[in-house]
Amino acid sequence: MAAKFSHKAATGLSAVVLALVAAPAVADVKAGVDAWSAGDFSRAVVEWQGPAAAGDPDALFNLAQAYRLGRGVEIDNARARKLYEQAASLGHVKAADNYGLLLFQEGEQEKAMPLIKAAAERGDPRAQYVLGLSHFNADYAPRDWVRAYALMTLANGAGLPQARDALAQMDKYIPQGQRSQAQSLARQIEAGAKAQRSAELAAADLGPRPAAATPVVAAVTQPVPKPMTPVPVAFDMTPKAAPAPTAAAPVRKQGRWRVQLGAFGVAANADRLWGQLGNHAALAGTKKTLLPSGNLTRLLATGFASEAEATRACAALKRDGKACVVAGQG
Repeated sequence: MAAKFSHKAATGLSAVVLALVAAPAVADVKAGVDAWSAGDFSRAVVEWQGPAAAGDPDALFNLAQAYRLGRGVEIDNARARKLYEQAASLGHVKAADNYGLLLFQEGEQEKAMPLIKAAAERGDPRAQYVLGLSHFNADYAPRDWVRAYALMTLANGAGLPQARDALAQMDKYIPQGQRSQAQSLARQIEAGAKAQRSAELAAADLGPRPAAATPVVAAVTQPVPKPMTPVPVAFDMTPKAAPAPTAAAPVRKQGRWRVQLGAFGVAANADRLWGQLGNHAALAGTKKTLLPSGNLTRLLATGFASEAEATRACAALKRDGKACVVAGQG
């Protein structure tokens, strides 16, 4: 039986820097970037609204970032997704990358994969992480352990801690020969990504300028507290026999907060993981919940009395090397 570990929706990776890039075509876009750089996020949003309504892709992307981060506006992921989609349809590369990741985390994996593949080829470490998992699991992509290991190596090199953990698990199952091949392939992928980025920059530089062009605005970067990335992967990589029955922990009398422990293409793997984690002290008094989500079955521990309690439990699991994410109320 092939080794297996799961994808899940995005939260919990290390801070990733996303760029807010203002185009030279519309003066208000530059004014918005200047305001953003000065920390006046509300003014930046106001400046970008007009150009965005007129279809400026950079203003659309900038507004999407603002809604995603909750700066100058309340956090609104649905609004951010729509703006990313609009900007992507107009050729905005970063918007397409973020849109693909949002689609994936919201359960639209088949629709997301072409965008994620393109983002991975451009060198986006978040997309490389997701695509690496897909190739390892043969979920949404053909099984290819050499490419999976190469992509995960690149994501790890970019500093994503989940990639480091995934590599440690892959080391147990991918033969040394394939891992050596993956190192060579990683260098090829990295070189291809650099060449593609250079070509895109050259195309932008050679593109037509508007009649009344304003100065080119340098990219403004902002740290993202909750990056759009797959959450820590829940590993289920070995074809083990079902564990011996154990006494069930008492079910909580109250509490609807949940912690997600994994998402699986094969529902039986969710049961197997619960058999491994169900007796963990952090999950005492919770019950197993299996929730269908597209082609996946999500495994959740349900019964936490508050978000804070669920967060503490997840932190305890992570300290023991277990993956999880607080999944709201059931």
